[in-house]
Amino acid sequence: MPTFSTETVTLHYEQHGARANPLVMLIHGLTCQTIHWPAAMIDRITDAGYRVVAFDNRDAGLSAKLDHLDVGSIESVMSNPRAIQAPYGLPDLARDATALLDYLGQSGAHLVGFSLGGMIAQRLALDRPERVFSLTSIASSTSDPDLPGANRRAFDAFISTPPTPREAAIAHLANGWRVIGGEHYDSRRVGLGRLAEAAYDRGYSAAGAARQLLAILHAEPRGQALEALDVPGLVIHGGVDPLVPPAAGERTAARLRNARLAVFEHMGHDLPDPLLDDIGDEIVRHLDSVPVQR
Repeated sequence: MPTFSTETVTLHYEQHGARANPLVMLIHGLTCQTIHWPAAMIDRITDAGYRVVAFDNRDAGLSAKLDHLDVGSIESVMSNPRAIQAPYGLPDLARDATALLDYLGQSGAHLVGFSLGGMIAQRLALDRPERVFSLTSIASSTSDPDLPGANRRAFDAFISTPPTPREAAIAHLANGWRVIGGEHYDSRRVGLGRLAEAAYDRGYSAAGAARQLLAILHAEPRGQALEALDVPGLVIHGGVDPLVPPAAGERTAARLRNARLAVFEHMGHDLPDPLLDDIGDEIVRHLDSVPVQR
């Protein structure tokens, strides 16, 4: 099990493809783990001549759980997030990704981030633009306060503490993905929701989810700052995303000076199997448009 340690945490990572190829770093979302990156998507990228590195964010999967930094439950965080000090923020999560680049001896990477991972990728690109070859932001947001919020039913279904019994917890997590995945594709069958059991057993942490959530809720708006970023960008968003509404993807693409927006009409907050070929093609087309860097 490959791991590396920063000054504060130990993180799990995985590699795919030839090590001599240009690097693509996958950064995942709230509670997500490396297993939530579809193999078909990774294969599409590596088959196109790229090397892929993915890792579990702190407080998820096989990476360190910071349980000594107790912030209470997800519900207590949501009741008054500004009253609770965030133990870490997006800059810390971005530094984790940079530390992995350092550990691997890489000058930089193409970044692909989903949801929270897209926010981390944006933050990394703003803080260390020299380390970023290109930016792909999927189902994510600039955190600008004037953007529309999540559908309340979808938010409550996905961002809530599972019941204690294992079977009930897995059902709860799978249903959360079903709701945010939208009505067109059942996430429990063809999306990330079908991984609820594997993810729960591998390293789901409700306490960790609360800490990651605080990092999102305390994040500084990035829309205006992104306007000055000269990094090739691709923004992918679902047309029926109930958790991060499409306006958030549109804003991200509009703020990035060098970005293309790809909207998948029937996609929710998910990476559904029927769309993986098209999503993978969009990402590879974007990567191929960037001058080769190593």
